[in-house]
Amino acid sequence: MKSINVQSITDKFQLEVLAGAKRMDREITRPQTHRPGLEFVGYFDFFPMERVQVLGRKEINYLLTLSVEDRQLHIGNIVKYHPPCFIVTSGQQEIPYLTMFCDQEGIPLLRTAEKTTEFIAKLDSYLVKTLAQEMSIHAVCVNVAGIGILLRGKSGIGKSETAHSLIRKGHRFVADDIVVLKKLGPATLLGTHNETTREFLALRSLGLINVVRQYGRMAFQDETRIVLDIELSPWQENSLNNELETVPKFTEYLGIQIPHIEIQLQPGRDVASLIEAAANSWSLKQLGYSAAEEFMQRIENKMQL
Repeated sequence: MKSINVQSITDKFQLEVLAGAKRMDREITRPQTHRPGLEFVGYFDFFPMERVQVLGRKEINYLLTLSVEDRQLHIGNIVKYHPPCFIVTSGQQEIPYLTMFCDQEGIPLLRTAEKTTEFIAKLDSYLVKTLAQEMSIHAVCVNVAGIGILLRGKSGIGKSETAHSLIRKGHRFVADDIVVLKKLGPATLLGTHNETTREFLALRSLGLINVVRQYGRMAFQDETRIVLDIELSPWQENSLNNELETVPKFTEYLGIQIPHIEIQLQPGRDVASLIEAAANSWSLKQLGYSAAEEFMQRIENKMQL
């Protein structure tokens, strides 16, 4: 199971450390935060103790309505479960009782000036991506008109050169050679780089180019949702390329099925334009339209005349 420590989110979001500074190495393993509510009234049957606990104005104001004895009781009941950390939002100040309990139990107590809902959205997004199940594959990743595409094929087949052609057509480059895939949900696959190769594209005979330096910031993006898997392969003279094939093919990554297309290469074929066409066809299918199905329907209608 992947994990990060509390110090990582403290640095990422520039959080103020109020207590538990010696235990910033505590691990976070769950990708979502939790706002304790029912727990403050003693209901702990479904308390997600492994999550980061966020205390907004609603939670703090409720605690301030309690007597000192009840406040200590309710806070003590939550702290004894030892969640990774507590984060107080909106820069709230009246929390000395929290500081005392967290210092006693060695649990980091952090604070941010951001509003609760905005901060939770940012932190949850960061945790989901950071803790996501992932794998690395040999491929190129591009974003064509807002559609994330993996380009696969044997080494030297022309994946990077095709990506370069797409960049020059105004599309965006994500990663070359090593693509990191992250599973963000049951049907959501994210493609990104491995930091080391960020912005670099390797072209045979030329070597490395920095896409951002050469073509501008708009030619690159850090990540994209993968919706198409395109395999580049050598041309086969006697193979049947069935343009009317209506049964889709898929490639599976991390348990997610991604539509698969094979494009055979031949001198003179405009592969970049074919990939643009594939992206446009995918978009139309999401709207319920298939050219192959319409064509077959026309044939059926003609045969019934």
